[in-house]
Amino acid sequence: TLQTMGTLLTEAGTGTGKTYAYLVPALLSGRRTIISTGTKNLQDQLFYRDLPVVQAALGGGARTALLKGRGNYLCVHRAGRLQEAPADTVAARHLAVLHEVRLWQGRTRSGDLTEVEALEDDSPLWPQLSSNTDNCLGTTCPRYGDCFIVKARRAAQEADVVVVNHHLLFADLALKEEGFGDVLPGADAFIIDEAHQVPEVAGQFF
Repeated sequence: TLQTMGTLLTEAGTGTGKTYAYLVPALLSGRRTIISTGTKNLQDQLFYRDLPVVQAALGGGARTALLKGRGNYLCVHRAGRLQEAPADTVAARHLAVLHEVRLWQGRTRSGDLTEVEALEDDSPLWPQLSSNTDNCLGTTCPRYGDCFIVKARRAAQEADVVVVNHHLLFADLALKEEGFGDVLPGADAFIIDEAHQVPEVAGQFF
């Protein structure tokens, strides 16, 4: 299907090897491919566990990248302002978490906040440590050169295979349709894993 640029819809039971079945041709096709998963957890599993196994078996070669939505990445500028705030303005229960974030920031390569185990998904610190389209300073940011989301998007633009999630994929398609630019690179092929979730996600954007 990748060679003929056709469309394939397939269903198979759990544990039958669906992931490997699409990763092998995607990596061997020579075509720029975007793989979209149902959740961020599945996205991480695919990128950090399954993809390296298949890459190693095939002898490597393809450039791969993981890309999530903006809110998943540490904003170096906003985090710095929060960490420099007087201790009495930050809730005591958050001080230890901020300390963990500071230590992690010095060693992370991705800036993906899910790497910080002490940071709960529903923590009020999360939106203070990340940015959104309303509060991002863009190229005027004094820490633009250190920006993790810029680095992640640049890596995605240069990759042969990019792993995203359905939410980001359809957010990007909506941006393209409205003429407001895009987030994801152009691709020759799309592989939609857990495709039964697509109607609900797509309905949020279209």
